[in-house]
Amino acid sequence: MRGELLYEGKDWDFGTIQRIHDAVADIAHKELGLDTFANQIEIITAEQMLDAYASTGMPLFYKHWSFGKRFAQHEGIYRMGLQGLAYEIVINADPCISYIMEENSATMQTLVIAHAAFGHNHFFKHNYQFRQWTDPEGILDYLSFAKAYIANCEERYGHAEVERLLDAAHALMPQGIDRYPRKRPLNLHMEEKREQDRKEERERVYDDLWRTVPGRARGAKQMAGDKRRALLGLPQENILYFLEKAAPRLKPWQREVLRIVRLIAQYFYPQQQTKVMNEGCATYCHYRLLGRLHETGQIGDGSFLEFLTSHTNATRQPFYDSPSYNGINPYALGFDMMRDIERIVREPTEEDRYWFPEIAGTGDEMEVLRHVWANYRDDSFIAQFMSPRLIRNWRLFHVVDDREQPNLEVSAIHNERGYRDLRRSLSAQYDVGGYAPDIQIVDVDLAGNRKLVLHHRVRDGKMLELTNAAMVLGHLANLWGYEVLLQEIDAGTEQVLKEHMVRPEQG
Repeated sequence: MRGELLYEGKDWDFGTIQRIHDAVADIAHKELGLDTFANQIEIITAEQMLDAYASTGMPLFYKHWSFGKRFAQHEGIYRMGLQGLAYEIVINADPCISYIMEENSATMQTLVIAHAAFGHNHFFKHNYQFRQWTDPEGILDYLSFAKAYIANCEERYGHAEVERLLDAAHALMPQGIDRYPRKRPLNLHMEEKREQDRKEERERVYDDLWRTVPGRARGAKQMAGDKRRALLGLPQENILYFLEKAAPRLKPWQREVLRIVRLIAQYFYPQQQTKVMNEGCATYCHYRLLGRLHETGQIGDGSFLEFLTSHTNATRQPFYDSPSYNGINPYALGFDMMRDIERIVREPTEEDRYWFPEIAGTGDEMEVLRHVWANYRDDSFIAQFMSPRLIRNWRLFHVVDDREQPNLEVSAIHNERGYRDLRRSLSAQYDVGGYAPDIQIVDVDLAGNRKLVLHHRVRDGKMLELTNAAMVLGHLANLWGYEVLLQEIDAGTEQVLKEHMVRPEQG
């Protein structure tokens, strides 16, 4: 009941967690208008939290040596006291799963429930990127299928063989993503059935007599290049997809493993594009929710002070010349932009009315914020809603680093001339297309030498790092089974800047 403390002191039990959840839900749904998936809250130990770190936060995952390596790294740093642990991990599923640490105080449990189980949860359910690219209802079932499938492959084909395949697939994960909307929504519930259907179809059409059919005569006319590329769907930016469908030497089980890695990579794609918005939404929600719990007498002054200390630490933004500066804190930027939108909606200045005529003075900040959370990603959000006042408060400036010039140039500062340039340049830093390399498969003659040709379109002189490029191309060649040629091409002049040729390992 309002006016009664939900807890006293730092201790809690499962009944306390239930009371906290219900009190937060009441305010979240009735006052803030949040709409969430059902919540599943699980309390875990520090070691379980470290394990969740290692396996990308998912409760079910296949085994791979890299997860153990990450676990050892995080554990070593944590045991030495050099790094704390996240208070929570939240999973985009239906029901929404929130892991919370058993070491947390009652106030921290209240904070993370408000932050994860309601802030992130609402964002996952409504943001168009997550609605477009993820399947919350099917993800856990699919992860269970993937874990069992890969474990079965290890038993049948050997641990080393499966590990080599996963190493290669993980190396190509960043190039295993579709960046444009699909024609139909992702349905992970059906993936296990589709795999079984593919297996039955292979068995149905298999005929061992095909091995006795003579090959094509030497010198037979090859298919014209344009038609060949069109039939293969080239150019293709999703390299894992192309390998899954067209790699000549892969076995059916290997293609399915590539498909598993590709679908999981795609599932995390929206998170790359919405870090500022997602954390900003969750931080703003927990700020409002715990504020109301304090106003209504459900948490005491001491608890509220503990919350404010944690909140302030999370949203701290060091200046560029501070020893602790490590780039822009997404919690800080996201939270400040949400609060600034609230200010513009409630108490706009004439400057706000000029820059944001659609929302200035409309009076209902939650209606505006719910619309923003549903319809933008980081780059478009910053480009649309970064206000001159916030630019001044953050003292933003833009430095041009041109390698052809001897000095750095400050091209824009927080003044009338610089507002639009600063907003545009900051937005560009959050555009995935701006910092992810544009690498596409452009040609292969499956009836000829089978050499796979890729292009990297170089922008602003940003070429691939040689050592990493060689390692990843080596994995690609091993999956393809034949030579791979990567050409780095200047996006402006079409000039070939560098070529990388890799052959597969023998054996």
